[in-house]
Amino acid sequence: MRGLGRLPAPRLTGLGSGLLTTVWMLGTGWLDSRAGGSPAFYGICFLLAGTVCALWVRPADLATAPVAAPIAFAVGAVPLVDAGGGAGSRVMGLVTLLSLNAGWLYAGTLLTALVALGRRIALVRRRKQARLRRLQRQRPSRPPRSPRCSPAQQARSRR
Repeated sequence: MRGLGRLPAPRLTGLGSGLLTTVWMLGTGWLDSRAGGSPAFYGICFLLAGTVCALWVRPADLATAPVAAPIAFAVGAVPLVDAGGGAGSRVMGLVTLLSLNAGWLYAGTLLTALVALGRRIALVRRRKQARLRRLQRQRPSRPPRSPRCSPAQQARSRR
């Protein structure tokens, strides 16, 4: 019952989470271009994609999530650009689209970074608590006995 409300816990590598986010945003961009190009729809999908990227990346690759998110945003915006006029006009259209949607880009990247940072803090706390529990379970050791306090007879020096 407890696990029903939780998200699945796949652990993707940094590359895997970046590819998942990029494919998600590319599909979203394609769907959005067919539906008329709503910046709010694309932005909200980017917020969701960044959050999922930060939640599903493995702990060793948490730093890659905030890096992969803006790349995925830019790649996913390619289908939203008008294709008329050649490569130069496509690049200018992409730059214009990215500058007009910079708020969504910054918000999604910040959200991704905050989720990754929160996961990192929780991971460090769990490790610290486990280390403390492990130390508390160990039997306390006796202090070392000095030879002067030992009940055994002291040996004579050979000089």
